This record gives sequence, C-alpha cells and structure tokens, in this order.
Amino acid sequence: MKNTLYYGDNLDILRRYIPDESVDLIYLDPPFNSKATYNVLFAEKNGSASAAQIKAFEDTWHWDKKAEETYLELVEKGPKKVADLIQALRSFLGSNDMMAYLTMMAARLVELCRVLKPTGSIYLHCDPTASHYLKLVMDAVFRHINFRNEIIWKRTSAHNDPKKYGNNYDCILYYSQGDMPVWNDLRLPYSEEYLKSHYAQQDDYGYYTTRDLSAPDHGTDSQGLRYEWEGVKPPTGRTWTCVKEKMAKYESQDLLVYSPRGMPRLKRYLDKMPGISIQALWTDIPPINSQAKERLGYPTQKPEALLERIIQASSNEDDIIMDPFCGCGTAIAVAEKLNRKWIGIDITHLAISLMKHRLQDTFGDSLDYEVIGEPVDVKSAIALKDQDPYQFQWWALGLVGARPAESEKKKGADKGIDGYIYFHDEPKLTTKKIILQVKGGHVGSHHIVELKGVLEREKAQIGVFITLEEPTKPMITEAVSSGYYRSPIGHDYPKMQILTIEKLLNGAKIEYPSRSVGADATFKKAERHKVKKEQERLF
Repeated sequence: MKNTLYYGDNLDILRRYIPDESVDLIYLDPPFNSKATYNVLFAEKNGSASAAQIKAFEDTWHWDKKAEETYLELVEKGPKKVADLIQALRSFLGSNDMMAYLTMMAARLVELCRVLKPTGSIYLHCDPTASHYLKLVMDAVFRHINFRNEIIWKRTSAHNDPKKYGNNYDCILYYSQGDMPVWNDLRLPYSEEYLKSHYAQQDDYGYYTTRDLSAPDHGTDSQGLRYEWEGVKPPTGRTWTCVKEKMAKYESQDLLVYSPRGMPRLKRYLDKMPGISIQALWTDIPPINSQAKERLGYPTQKPEALLERIIQASSNEDDIIMDPFCGCGTAIAVAEKLNRKWIGIDITHLAISLMKHRLQDTFGDSLDYEVIGEPVDVKSAIALKDQDPYQFQWWALGLVGARPAESEKKKGADKGIDGYIYFHDEPKLTTKKIILQVKGGHVGSHHIVELKGVLEREKAQIGVFITLEEPTKPMITEAVSSGYYRSPIGHDYPKMQILTIEKLLNGAKIEYPSRSVGADATFKKAERHKVKKEQERLF
C-alpha cells in the first residue's frame, strides 16, 4: 500500500477508495464548534440551502439539506441499531447543529467501522459538549462490548469561567473492532516522589523495594503453600505466594530480606521494573504552547506525543493508520516517524497544502506518497473552480507555496489580496513579501493595474497574478511596465508576474530570491525528523 493523502469529503473518499477491513488504526478529531454556547447549538434551524463544506479554521456543522438527506439514508439503509438511535436522538434533540453533527458523524463512523480490521482500534477525539452523544453513536456502530476506555486528556492547566468549573480537558473514546485488538503495553517512568518513597533501599545490585510474600488462604487451592520457612509460618488465614522450592531459589539468589518478626519479603530492583501502566487519565502530555518547535499555527493542532502514545499502543510497524479529518497532519506525520503506513483525508486544499509542507520539511524528498483528488490539468481545475471557488483559490495558492490571506480564512473582503509569500534575502533577515491574486474567471489589464495599486499600498516587493485564462497582451504589457525588484543578493526579479494554472501544472515557478538562497519564510517549518540508527532503536 502507498501512503496517500486524499482531498475531498471523507464519506465519499471512504466509499470510493477504501476497501473493507483494510485499516489497522483510526484516529479522528472531527471539527466541532466547541466555542459556541451550548444553548445556541440546540436552536432549531430549518433550510434547504446547499450544504456548507467544512472550511479551514471553521469547526461547525449545520442542519441543512445535506444533513436531512444523510439522516434519511441512515434511517432507511443504515444498520438497525444506528437507525434506531439516530431517530431517537432527533426526537429528543430536534433539527439543530448538534443533530447535524451527530448525523454526519454517524454516517462516517459506519464507513470507518467497515474499513477497520477485526484486530483494529478507533480513537475518537472530542470535547465534553458532545462526547456523551458520540459515545451512544459509537456504541451503536461498534457495539458497546467493544468500548475500551473513555480517555481524559488534560489539555490545559487552567481555564477560567465565571459561571462554572473550568473546562480543561478533552475526551478520547477508544473502541476496538473485536475482542482481540492489537495492544502494546506502554509504561511510564516512576515519579521522583515515588522513587524516594518506594526505592530508598540499596545494595550492591542497585535500588530496590520489597514485596510481601504472603497471600490469602483459598482452602484446598492453597495446598503446598502453608509450609514453614526459616522457622516462620504464614500469618493466620494466609499462605505463602510461592511453593517452597521457589522460596529456596529466591534465597539462593539473595532476593529475600526479613522483617523483625522473621517474615520474608522479596526484593524488587528498580532496573527490573517495567514502569507504571498508563491509565485513562492523561495529565502528562501538555498541549502545544506558543513556543513549541512543533507548533505550525493550525488552531486545533494536537501534540505529537498524544498521537505517539495512541499509535504505539494500538498498532505495530507497517500497520496502516488512518486520519479522516487530518487537518495539519499530526497523525500521519507521527505514523511516518513510527514506521507505519498511513492514509490522510481532508476536505480543504489549504489543509492538504499544509500537510505537504509539513511532510516535506519533516522528511525531505525521500518520502514517497501520492495525493488523490487534486486537479491534475486545466479541465479538472475548472471543475474545482465551478464547484467551489474558495477551494480553487486555496489549491492554486498551494501550487506556489503561498499562505492564504487572513481574511480568506473568514471568507470576508480580501482587499485585493488572496495570498502571501514571505522571504528573506539579506543578512538582517528583514521579512519581505509577495502578494498574490487568483482569478478563475475573465481577466483583463485592469486586474494588473489594481494589483499594482495593492502592491504599492502594502509595500510588497513582488506581485503575482494567477489565472485560469491566458493573459491578454495588454495584461502582459502592464506587468512588464512595472519593472524589477532588485535583491541585495544581486539578482533582478520581475516586480509583476503573471502565471497561468496550465504553466504552474507544468512546473512553472514564481521568480523570487528564496528560490536561490533557500530563505522562504511563508510557513513555519516543521522540525526535520532524524532517523535513529538501528542500534539505537534496540535499546
């Protein structure tokens, strides 16, 4: 299997591309409007407007025509338990954003259940606003007997709210597909306090604690465990935990110490202990702070340590990991680091672009994967533009490694700017910028004139106009008349550049200094992954 990024609605991708019982581990952190008030989520909403796709940086679902269609499909064609539950939930909740979220999630969870192997596991990351409803849906899809844990992740140290207790945690619902899922027993090191209180004793072999060697007497089942040892018998109602021969072996290995009353206790050396079993309350993985090296600026980015724990516990090397809402790609980046295969799906080209940058920065050119769903020619680019102009714009910006303008994240007025590229080309590392406009419709020289005005207003060094149509001669003349940006590194670059989608698809690039000096500063760089030597991985 080849590692793959898919662009598109994950429900459609799952149905079209992912075979039955082909995935070993699924992690998903579906977008949800956790900032909205609880009461707003339950406001009744009707309407038949076309379904709003989940855009980057918008985490909400709405009850609309698409939600209604999905609801009817689940009721009429879905598994009976799921159909019964969804009808009951709608009767209770009504037609609102919460019900839309649960309906859309139920349809996707049915497909995720289909593609999960019998030995597979699924981890659903959510916040407490919807976790109790999602648990019901997970029970219906994966069966309640396959519920393993509700993991509580303390995602922040404090959260002040004047009217209630601070909400400082997320829920992660862990289910298996069957009764024998892949499981690796991970352990944590002991705390300093625990070591001081339990492993204060020391001999020539190291620090140790001791364990009582008596156990409750279970009658006939305890025969052979009531013997006398060194003149001492077990306390009344108890036996020894091992037969006499085993006790003698402990003695010969100098593993016994005796209490003042002569009761034997077994030494347990610190270097032989496996550590503490991980519990369902996770307080040892901090969120990504503003100074963290792995922070890429994606609003819902999760720490790599969180995904490392999940992937290491519930999969093995070469297993297939899937994240159907992969955002900035933390799950797939960690899967790659841990030598797993992976599948990532996202509905925005901005997210796909972020992931491609992250994978390039982290693993370099050696990483082999494919992207399915992106336009590969002008015809498919036109189709994307007709389907969703915003996605077309984000995809086009991704072709040149540009960052969407802040206003585009909010779909507001763009002030003549669709994207930025930042670069450095002098020792002082003064940040300079390229301003980009993307047009999918009819274009003319007035667009270049307007972009020149924006360039002057923003004090940018270079302007780039990306177009689906071929530029007219007046456009080219207007662009050439803008002159050149002279870089301190000694090169001149056209101050106004026009690039067609066709040329970009054929490998054309923006002319600017960072292509020469490697000082592109548009996206925060992900830290390069260092592959450990085989000898290091064994210890």
